Amino acid sequence: PGENETKVDLEELKTSVLYSGPVDPAEWVGLRKSYPLLVYLRNNLLMLAILAFEVTIYRHQEYYRCRNNLTAPVTKTIFHDITRAHLDDGVVNCVKYFINYFFYKFGLETCFLLSVNVIGQRMDFYAMIHAFWLIAVLCRRRRKAIAEIWPKYCCFLSCIITFQYFLCIGIPPAPYYPWRSGNANFNSNIIKWLYFPDFIVRPNPVFLVYDFMLLLCASLQRQTFEDENKAAVRIMAGDNVEICMNLDAASFSQHNPVPDFIHCR
Repeated sequence: PGENETKVDLEELKTSVLYSGPVDPAEWVGLRKSYPLLVYLRNNLLMLAILAFEVTIYRHQEYYRCRNNLTAPVTKTIFHDITRAHLDDGVVNCVKYFINYFFYKFGLETCFLLSVNVIGQRMDFYAMIHAFWLIAVLCRRRRKAIAEIWPKYCCFLSCIITFQYFLCIGIPPAPYYPWRSGNANFNSNIIKWLYFPDFIVRPNPVFLVYDFMLLLCASLQRQTFEDENKAAVRIMAGDNVEICMNLDAASFSQHNPVPDFIHCR
């Protein structure tokens, strides 16, 4: 571009995808010459192999239960004979219980930590949106109130990761984006903070990995909220109801059904 068409410095313009070397427009739609072809397709073949292995296991389990007139377990756990009643029996049973139901008990806290991790890793406009959502969820305080707003939070995460995915793809190779024109008051730092598609400061696709991990755990937590309303799951894993409705620490010992191993004497 000419001097009046963009405000980008010449040194910064040389690092642009458009001007650092020849551009093949076919790569924008995912077509790229590669040799050997197996190296290019190995990740896709690996994903197909993992999916086929998973389907084979589930089909084999279903066939085995039908042939032997067995019912599927209530919870998808590793140790089916471990329940909430075995948690205080010993260290081994405690470890087994948390292998089965760690996310059932601490999934919400894990989602909060992952949300903080997304905010700390990104430090951009979308991190600010995540922070607002985290504050909105924490202000609910009660677990039942958080469970009511959680589907909306999962919908927000799925929509925002899809939108950012299209931002990372961007438009086909073109001279420049509108925010790179001579009349736009944008610099590279603002474009990076807003996570705008750009040929000079490209959006960092690694951020989508953090968002995906948060979406994955949030989806599992949504399933956990649904399992908490099932009597069979509550019998096996225990309930997640607050032990004291007024959250008064002085009255915890009156309502806590768990043995007090610290002050037992």
